[in-house]
Amino acid sequence: MKVAPHPSWNGPTRLDTLAAWMLALLWVLPLAYAVWTAFHPAEYSTRFSLGAPLTLDNFRRAWEAAPFARYFLNTGIVVLTTLVAQLVLATLAAYAFARASFRGRDVAFSLVLVQLVVMPDMLVVENYKTMVRLGLVDQLLAIGLPYFGSALAIFLLRQTFMGIPKELDEAARVEGASALQTLWRVYVPLARPVYTAFALVSVSYHWNNFLWPLVVTNSPQARTLTVGLQVFSSVDQGVDWSVITAATLMTAAPLLIAFLLFQRQFVQSFMRAGIK
Repeated sequence: MKVAPHPSWNGPTRLDTLAAWMLALLWVLPLAYAVWTAFHPAEYSTRFSLGAPLTLDNFRRAWEAAPFARYFLNTGIVVLTTLVAQLVLATLAAYAFARASFRGRDVAFSLVLVQLVVMPDMLVVENYKTMVRLGLVDQLLAIGLPYFGSALAIFLLRQTFMGIPKELDEAARVEGASALQTLWRVYVPLARPVYTAFALVSVSYHWNNFLWPLVVTNSPQARTLTVGLQVFSSVDQGVDWSVITAATLMTAAPLLIAFLLFQRQFVQSFMRAGIK
């Protein structure tokens, strides 16, 4: 009896390639329009001309229209403090869930997993009430505090720690290392790809976060970049797309530059961390 051969995949078809190019074009069009408009005078924002003059005046006007230096500083502080808090808390929690034995461990970890399906926007009202009780409204700490405990980071690190052989843990204990020393010298170095991958996700999310900073801040001294951009859409000032796109590019530039410079490291970190 002759067995029919299993069908094999012969690679992408022309239709697949065309669809991929169409999706790529749709993705890059807004960015291309923003770049064109930001580097050309306002009269060329709605028409394309190869002879259009280049200008940096739009970036100067955008920088002077709002305290962007303060916005960059605030955003950097929020992103870095949130990331550090997430990594420290997630490392300790993940190590406890992976190696410690205590009553209710599985129940506690199940509650952590439940947080993965709860959208942060659903908790805006309750988080705001909490910030009011703590007296932290319109402060930078209020922007990052609700995100200090990351269920995603705990889950990723716990799964990574569980894959590390216990023999390494026991060898460190024989050498006289304490639990924290074992965590720092054995587990953290082996989980470096996971730390890198999660850091990329966290920095990108909190750099672009808009709703929660908008709700919890009231003054320019506490605003982040995304909230500060709303000044350019004010009806009183009018809508100047050249200035708006220039401000948008300034806001997105750090992430775009970082991705272009370290895209290979980005991809390798995600692949080694097992994030699909």
